[in-house]
Amino acid sequence: MSLQVEKQEKNMAVLTIEVPAEELENAIEKAYQKNKGKIQIPGFRKGKVPRRMIEQMYGKGFFYEDAANSLIPEAYEKALEECEETIVSSPKISVTQIEAGKPFIFTAEVALKPAVTLGTYKGVEVPKADVTVSDEEVDADLNQQRENNSRMVTVDRAVEDGDVAVIDYEGFADGEAFEGGKGENYSLTIGSHSFIDTFEEQLIGKKAGEDVEVNVTFPEQYHSKELAGKPALFKVSIKEVKEKQLPELDDEFASEVSDFETLAEYREDIKKKLGEKKEEDAKRAKEDAAVEAAIAGAQMEIPDAMVETQQRQMVDDFAQRLQMQGMNLDLYCQYTGQTVDSMLESVKPQALKRIQSRLVLEAVAAAEGIAASEEDFEKEIARMAEAYKMEADKVKEIMGENGKKQIMEDLAVSKAADFLRDNAVEVEKAEEK
Repeated sequence: MSLQVEKQEKNMAVLTIEVPAEELENAIEKAYQKNKGKIQIPGFRKGKVPRRMIEQMYGKGFFYEDAANSLIPEAYEKALEECEETIVSSPKISVTQIEAGKPFIFTAEVALKPAVTLGTYKGVEVPKADVTVSDEEVDADLNQQRENNSRMVTVDRAVEDGDVAVIDYEGFADGEAFEGGKGENYSLTIGSHSFIDTFEEQLIGKKAGEDVEVNVTFPEQYHSKELAGKPALFKVSIKEVKEKQLPELDDEFASEVSDFETLAEYREDIKKKLGEKKEEDAKRAKEDAAVEAAIAGAQMEIPDAMVETQQRQMVDDFAQRLQMQGMNLDLYCQYTGQTVDSMLESVKPQALKRIQSRLVLEAVAAAEGIAASEEDFEKEIARMAEAYKMEADKVKEIMGENGKKQIMEDLAVSKAADFLRDNAVEVEKAEEK
């Protein structure tokens, strides 16, 4: 295999990859062996048609596509190993020559890692975060704990906002019951807006035992096209009305929900934890602001193909998370009205920001001589081993040398982010007028 690299504008390049004729011939023969059982020609038993006969009848290039598809991945991987440039996008492949007896030649259009010229990155000014904890914030946390420990009690009165109405219901559109519009013993929180339009509001003032006709209109963007924008009638039977009762905010409550005996001790613990969270949030905000400032001062020309590859990776990662939750991307798009293209477009700003951050942090690490040590690597392996419930040696074995290299680079980037944060200067925010 031979490789030629032709650099182009905007950090793009074309790799011309040539595979010897002998390898192409072997790939064509493999394609023939793979497919000959599917081809039938009069006068020959199935699977026994000579390759030359097939090529005479269907053309010499009959097996070229399969041969090319088998050659390209391996040849491209070898080209990446030989190439001295850092490629940062998926390739756009074009076959330029494929003919038996001649070398197989194809091109791969790729993006190259752009150079970064750093501006000011040490001592940049960032907003100082307020990490004080107010009494109101402590009260809000306490009230949330009361909400979490509330109980629902059946009451003999009309439905009010915030109550839970236990209902049976059935929906009708154009006088016909529609699929998915029926439920029994459903606990509906009034004011949650979990049902469409003004459904919940129309139950207010009604009592258990009453039957109510609820008129609503489905939204124009409703996931069911048959119902989108249509008026509907729901026949509702109210079976029970429940109200939320909150526990008293006293020492007894504190002892039940915490390790403290008094409410005063519990408040102090809440204040401490809120303060720790604010400190951690402020630390992240300072780092983000420092990186933003370093990006603003840097110069780099990021190729579109690099951004497109990052966009695709982000959507693919999202699709994998959906699969772990039992849903696929197609179904998600049906429910949300999105398309893969619209999702790709929506993540474009974030994709660009990720690339800018990574490039700048790598440049900072290089400028400051920041690198990960073996001790850093071992700590990260220990963390991963604990997270995956595996032996550390097994984690190392699975990741291999390439995995170790990637982790060392990631750790160096993380250290560079710490460096920017630690060297940033906090300034008081200007008061809003």
